[in-house]
Amino acid sequence: MELMLKYGCNPNQKPSRIFRKDGGELPVTVLNGTPGYINFLDALNSWQLVKELKAATGLPAAASFKHVSPAGAAVAVPLSEELKKSCFVDDLELSPLASAYARARGADRMSSYGDWIALSDECDEQTARLIFREVSDGIIAPGYSAKALEILKSKRKGKYSVVQIDASYAPVPIEHKDVFGITFEQGRNEAVIDESLLTHFVTDISSFSEEAKRDLLVALITLKYTQSNSVCYAKDGQAIGVGAGQQSRIHCTRLAGNKADLWHLRQHPRVLELPFLPDIRRPDRDNTIDVYLSDDAEDVLADGMWQQFFTRCPESLSREEKRQWLSQVTGVSLGSDAFFPFGDNIERAHRSGVSYIAQPGGSIRDDHVILTCNKYGISMAFTGLRLFHH
Repeated sequence: MELMLKYGCNPNQKPSRIFRKDGGELPVTVLNGTPGYINFLDALNSWQLVKELKAATGLPAAASFKHVSPAGAAVAVPLSEELKKSCFVDDLELSPLASAYARARGADRMSSYGDWIALSDECDEQTARLIFREVSDGIIAPGYSAKALEILKSKRKGKYSVVQIDASYAPVPIEHKDVFGITFEQGRNEAVIDESLLTHFVTDISSFSEEAKRDLLVALITLKYTQSNSVCYAKDGQAIGVGAGQQSRIHCTRLAGNKADLWHLRQHPRVLELPFLPDIRRPDRDNTIDVYLSDDAEDVLADGMWQQFFTRCPESLSREEKRQWLSQVTGVSLGSDAFFPFGDNIERAHRSGVSYIAQPGGSIRDDHVILTCNKYGISMAFTGLRLFHH
């Protein structure tokens, strides 16, 4: 069985299709729309992520994917009132699965614009109603309630891509990839990520809270399906900052840390009370918040930009006010797909409230990394498991 696609990564890349080399049936069924090549790359990677999150935590899970890396991933943990407002879901009743997607989408709302969604459980009506009002390309899930499917089929004038996957599908243990006419072969990454990886402590503080264990599992499983190099900050059952595809690990740590800082700043009272015009579109609201939290916000507001989005000109947040808000952050977990080569990564992580770290270890400078963790009272475990993904 095969499924012909419109084109590959780009319109000039034809023909395009998905199929199984062993001739078996595809485990996916298109229920609506016409998902493309990149859509299916996102779908199959994101499905693996949420399936493993559910297995590791026992909680419904959701992911928001863009260009074959997660913009966000989360398990079903209730949202605070501040986070609901920050994620624009304070007007909705949220099921556990809807809570997971609200968190996944809320990790990095700008990057999630036009995302591919993965759900670990059958999509219910509440989750479908949340998805309906976001800009998204498609969804993969093991099933859909009748009402959820009706809602999703009406999205994007009936063109929204809805894919159902057979949750029992197990791929062959050897996988192949063609590059420049050359076929690469490797064993699938079947490594199981669970709490057994979080026991080899190398720092003075040698314990993780139960919440930290959950968050580190979220971070590590997210990294397993993130283009390397990659680093993930997590808190309250969700990724809050993902740094993907950087050539230097410190750049991963900075990028993810900056995203984590923005996640916290979006919950600042002044941000939650921004005087938006009543008819402003959700993506415009996200973009405006990003500008409002930028270092040049004061100049932008002075130029009159606020008139397009606000009923009045809001007072900008000063750098000192942002630093003060972020200085209160603690209890953040951090995962890395490979070892930290220098202590500068820990210095940057500390600035974003990191208290717990899980990373493979194995650097010739592990001693310096450990000393830096001890300097800030950070507990760190070596997992011994590298999670490169390409």
